[in-house]
Amino acid sequence: MTTYWFKPKRYGYGATPLTWQGWAVTLATVLAMVGVTVGLRLTERHGWAPPAIFGFDALAIAVLVIACRRKTNGEWRWRWGDR
Repeated sequence: MTTYWFKPKRYGYGATPLTWQGWAVTLATVLAMVGVTVGLRLTERHGWAPPAIFGFDALAIAVLVIACRRKTNGEWRWRWGDR
């Protein structure tokens, strides 16, 4: 049996964490993005940090979205709430 970590949002598009695993994945992604950003900004010497930060953040968000979609109980679509 598959355990779902996220549930579809009631309003809008996407999903929200449902279990501690979902919250852990979301928090780990945010902490990794902040850590890489701070680390690269502190060691920047020749202006290469902003593109590297952008690339890492884009990759981290893409991985998070893929994980969320695979572990969501239901489909991702625009929702207007309970009607």
